[in-house]
Amino acid sequence: MTESPPTSPTIATEGFTVIPLETPTLGDRSYVVHDGTVAFVVDPQRDIDRVLDLVAEHGVRLTHVFESHIHNDYLTGGLALAQLTGAAYLVNAEDQVSFQRTPVRDGETIAVGDRTRVTPIATPGHTFTHLSYALSDGRDGRTLAVFSGGSLLFGATGRPDLLGPEHTDELVRLQHGSAHRLASMLPDEAAVYPTHGFGSFCSATQSEADASTIGEEKHSNPALTQDEDTYVRELLDGLGAYPAYYAHMAPGNLSGPSEPDLSFPAQADPAELRRRIEAGEWVVDLRSRTVFAAGHLPGSLNFGLDGAFATYVGWLIDWGAPLTLLATTAEEVSKAQRELVRIGIDRPAAATTGGPEDWIAGTGHQLGSFPTGTFADLAQIRHHRPVVVLDVRRSEEHADRHIDGAINIPIHELPHRLDDVPSGEVWVHCAGGYRASVAASFLARAGHRLVAIDDSFANADAATLPMTDGTSPE
Repeated sequence: MTESPPTSPTIATEGFTVIPLETPTLGDRSYVVHDGTVAFVVDPQRDIDRVLDLVAEHGVRLTHVFESHIHNDYLTGGLALAQLTGAAYLVNAEDQVSFQRTPVRDGETIAVGDRTRVTPIATPGHTFTHLSYALSDGRDGRTLAVFSGGSLLFGATGRPDLLGPEHTDELVRLQHGSAHRLASMLPDEAAVYPTHGFGSFCSATQSEADASTIGEEKHSNPALTQDEDTYVRELLDGLGAYPAYYAHMAPGNLSGPSEPDLSFPAQADPAELRRRIEAGEWVVDLRSRTVFAAGHLPGSLNFGLDGAFATYVGWLIDWGAPLTLLATTAEEVSKAQRELVRIGIDRPAAATTGGPEDWIAGTGHQLGSFPTGTFADLAQIRHHRPVVVLDVRRSEEHADRHIDGAINIPIHELPHRLDDVPSGEVWVHCAGGYRASVAASFLARAGHRLVAIDDSFANADAATLPMTDGTSPE
């Protein structure tokens, strides 16, 4: 099933059409760019049917696929897209890939049709071989935009620590220099189109901006407003953990990912679901956290499709472990598959649809459930009895501000630290409820008595819960 692609509004740039193709659950954008006749694509994700649909919708011919870097947060669809369409696949000549590509180098000019010109610009920092691509009009040579990948983002830059700590200091300084190179080479009015920075953990920090230009970045981006040492110090101080699945993305991209198989997985009946759970496999319920809490298959885990589903499945799962999906509809299973193939989890072991009563039918088991509450509820309960407060936000979030006495086990550590959760009644929270529900499903599977706080952490102050912030002594 082809998914209708989420896009930002189509942007007309001096006769060129730029279509940002969003992947909000991973925090990235790809771009389809055309002049009314021919098109090129920058940094396509693995589910390439979205790109093919856009190209067909606009009635243009795809001739070039550009890769800004060997991605660490998703598997590319570039090779499969080029093979399927006959487009040239342009990858930095210095990248040690195992497939045939059109090698490109800093400063070359690539003609895309009669009018479009694309120039690679070496912008190391996110990776050593990172390229940005400047779009210019072949008629007058004006540079109109830059596709900056993981280099210059909106108010930020791509993080420099994904290749290992031994390279981080060199890369962060290269990143500062690359931002200045773009700012000095390109006109202030040139639009900036980054791949990362919309929630991706590949971004060093996050911005609320939805569009920008080189001129705007000169006034707002720390890489362009701070001296090198200040930029380096503040960026490195602000970096937190990133998803464990990133370790598998660069090797996959260097080998050239194939077109994904999105056909429906094998169906699992209730007896097989129970067997898989008892074998310790992951059986993942895709429903929202409120309906999961009200009634679920005992032993199943809740990663709702209404949040950063693929990020947290990929972060927490033992890589390569069997994965079974539970959903209300086949469309939800298909959506989950699409999210998973983007990070290299290609074929679920099984899937089934319906509701929790269907999934336990004939097994002799009862539905599992646990209560939910708010921070106001927690404040009231703590007047009457002691409870464990488990904060599953990242360590830097907890350090910034937390409820007095809360135990911090970041969600990505919890599956292997369940023995660190004290016995007793556990109230588990995060910043908004999604991670708390994931954590609650692990706690429920381990037999804990719990309440999942489905509330914004911003409401903890209004609930008069005693708090500690980063400047307060414990």
